[in-house]
Amino acid sequence: MTSARHIATETVHVSLGDRSYDILIGSGLLARAGEEIAMRLPGIRAAVVTDENLAQLHLPSLLKALEAAGITATPVVVAAGEKSKGFATLETVTNEILKARLERGDAVIALGGGVIGDLAGFVAGIVRRGMNFIQIPTSLLAQVDSSVGGKTGINTGYGKNLVGVFNQPQLVLADTDILDTLSKREFAAGYAEVAKYGLIDQPEFFEWLENNWQDVFAGGTARQQAIATSCRAKAAVVARDERETGDRALLNLGHTFGHALETATNYDSSRLVHGEAVAIGMVLAHQFSARLGLISEDTAARVEAHLKAAGLPVSMKEIAGLPSADVLMSYIAQDKKVSRGSLTFILTRGLGQSFIAKDVSAADVQAFLQEKLV
Repeated sequence: MTSARHIATETVHVSLGDRSYDILIGSGLLARAGEEIAMRLPGIRAAVVTDENLAQLHLPSLLKALEAAGITATPVVVAAGEKSKGFATLETVTNEILKARLERGDAVIALGGGVIGDLAGFVAGIVRRGMNFIQIPTSLLAQVDSSVGGKTGINTGYGKNLVGVFNQPQLVLADTDILDTLSKREFAAGYAEVAKYGLIDQPEFFEWLENNWQDVFAGGTARQQAIATSCRAKAAVVARDERETGDRALLNLGHTFGHALETATNYDSSRLVHGEAVAIGMVLAHQFSARLGLISEDTAARVEAHLKAAGLPVSMKEIAGLPSADVLMSYIAQDKKVSRGSLTFILTRGLGQSFIAKDVSAADVQAFLQEKLV
């Protein structure tokens, strides 16, 4: 992958009244992080929460940029992987921030992917009843999805992201150069969330991706365009429905199935990472929609073919050792979109025509899962 450093930084504004903020997307933003943060939050100190891998790759550059802007920073390094999104690591990070005597007006900076962003954002939301929070997402998935919108949280044995708070950042810095350090698998996992925006309500964007996905993987203008389009789509939804009482639930296309698969694999990233679970989940959502007669089999097959071409898994059969449909249903019953025991899924009436389906028959879902597991 190559970067094109001449591409101008793009700004996407998330409009939430006095909690509005900017997402900056472009090349070289890590080196400018200190000045961008100091401009918005003058005089702060900070904790930088990151994982062991990113501490080697990007933490020195960030600390240098913060120091140059007069920001004293305390690094807090946790283990890499989904298992850091738990109560034990939450306590460790909280204690490190308190030990550093950071105050409410100081900041927690998340330098990492979705795991670090969710964990650090939760910490920022609860330490001293709320500190400033800044996202520097280092994965494609985090740049287009988890860093935007204020959802934070940790996992439990009962399911994913079941404990957390809504906590909007003050700033998101999406440095597209950082993505050059991702493995092809990690980049593809993030790409699933990019494709999701097309499948929700932008069929023209999905068609553009079908024709340009290889350029997105390669970097340059296509990559930045895909990230900016995704961020604009999410920003618009968040501005309308910050706390997911309405159509923000559409952003969970593929996630009800996907979260169940992640729980079933015990968040083991060697078996399944979040974006891969979402890819399989989106295929399942389209196949289930076809089963209900909402779309044609051809539409479901088109979605499957594109995600497969991009290097993503598209079937539960690609995950070894999954439990029975009964067990998967027990995980689905814990999904945050369940309301008074009724199942809610994001289904679709056509390419880019997703909708919130309430009171979905559990028996129909279970029979569908059983068929797809065989």
